[in-house]
Amino acid sequence: YFLFRNCYYALAATLIAAVFVVLAFTFYIAVVKDQNYKTLASEMLAISLGIAAASFVIGIAVRIFLNVEI
Repeated sequence: YFLFRNCYYALAATLIAAVFVVLAFTFYIAVVKDQNYKTLASEMLAISLGIAAASFVIGIAVRIFLNVEI
């Protein structure tokens, strides 16, 4: 909520920033270890975005189950 008042805009901004960070570090690791960048980047993005999606779904479920509104 630092930049946006809408939680979905804040979520999208956070995910975009996370993608850029993951791609930058993956590029560095791929160059240093002489590995394929596309394969490594797709693995890292799948893991990162999968965990983010799971956390978001758990948060929504807890909000519904505990009847908490923010």
